[in-house]
Amino acid sequence: MTDNRLGSLVLNREGTNLARVDPLKQMFRSLFSLIHPSARGHVVAVVGEFLGTLIFVFLAFAGVEVAGASSNKDQGKGVSTAPPAASPSQLLYAAVAAGFSLAVTAWTFFRISGGLFNPVISFGMALIGVITWARCALLCVAQTVATISASYMVYGLFNGGLNTSTTLGGGASPAQGVVIEMLLTAQLAFVIFMLAAEQHAATYLAPLGIGLSFFVAELPGLFWTGGSLNPVRSLAPCIVNHSFTTYHWIYWVGPIAGVILAVLIYKLVKALEYESVNGEEHNDSLDLLPRIIQSRKPSSVVALASNHSGYESIRSPTPKPASLRPTPQSPPSSSPPKNETMPARPSPTAAPANTGEKKEEKVEQLPECFAD
Repeated sequence: MTDNRLGSLVLNREGTNLARVDPLKQMFRSLFSLIHPSARGHVVAVVGEFLGTLIFVFLAFAGVEVAGASSNKDQGKGVSTAPPAASPSQLLYAAVAAGFSLAVTAWTFFRISGGLFNPVISFGMALIGVITWARCALLCVAQTVATISASYMVYGLFNGGLNTSTTLGGGASPAQGVVIEMLLTAQLAFVIFMLAAEQHAATYLAPLGIGLSFFVAELPGLFWTGGSLNPVRSLAPCIVNHSFTTYHWIYWVGPIAGVILAVLIYKLVKALEYESVNGEEHNDSLDLLPRIIQSRKPSSVVALASNHSGYESIRSPTPKPASLRPTPQSPPSSSPPKNETMPARPSPTAAPANTGEKKEEKVEQLPECFAD
C-alpha cells in the first residue's frame, strides 16, 4: 500500500518516464561498467572527495574574501579583499564560514567518500586503520587538486585578488606557529576519529560535531597562524599568487605532527577500553537508546518506539517484579479462544494466550516516558 501522506513528494522514481529513458543514467552506468570491480570503490571515493573538497574550499575561501572586502571602505570596482586590520567581527565571520561550510559539505558527502577533505586527516585515518594506504594516496591527490582548483575559482570569480593566504600574526614566531597548528589539528583530528571512525549511536551526527570543532579551532587560529590545519589549504593560495612565505614549512610540520599526536591519544583511549568503562559496550549495534543507569530514575530515559527497540528492550536493564514477568508461551491450541471473562487465577492453558495479548497492547500504547 502506497503512503500518500506526503502527497506528490512520494514518487516511484524507477517507474517514471524520465528514469526509464534518462540518457545520463545510461551513460554513467556504461562508463562505470568498464571499471574493474576491485577499483570501483576507489573511483567513487575519489570522485566524492574531489567534489566535496571543491565545494568546501570554495565556500570557505569565498567567506574569507567577503569578510575582507566588506571591511574596506572602497567596495566598488576597486574593492580589495585584503582587510586593513584583523577585527573580531571579520575573524568571526571567516570562522563561521569555514565551520559551517565543513559541516554542510561533510554531512553531504559523509556516506559517499567519508567527507575528509584534508590530506593529513586521510593520513590519520590510514594510521588508525580505517582506510587503506592505497585509498589514502588517492584521496590525498583528489583533495590537493580540488583545493587548488577551488582557489583558482575564487580568484577568478571575485574582485580584489585572492587574499586567503595563511600568515603569522600578533608577532608569533615560526616555533609558536608550529605548536599552535599542531594543537589545533590534533583537536580536529581526534574529534573526527571519535565521531566518525568510532561507530556509536550518534555517528550520523558526526559531520555536525566536526564542523563545530573546525569552527572553534578557527577562532584562535585565524589570528595567530591563519588557521590552516591543512598543508594543501596553505599551499593553494601560494600557487595562485606565486608567493611563498619563508616560514611556509610550519603549515606542513604542524598539521602532520598534530595528526600523529591525535593518533597517539586515540590509540591510548582504545587501549584503555573506554567503551567498557563508561558503559557503552554492548552487543546490539542497532540499539539507539542510552543504557539505563541504576542510579538514574527511569523517567529520565525517553522511550522511543521503533523497529529496533520496544517496551521490553528498553525496560530490560531494570529488574521486573515476578508478577509482571511473562510466562513462556506454548504452541497455540487448535480450538479458538472463547470470549469469556478472565478468572482471578487463569488456567495453565489459557495463561500464555492472554499474556501475549497484554504484551501486544502495551507495545501499541507505548508511553512517552517511564514515570516513577
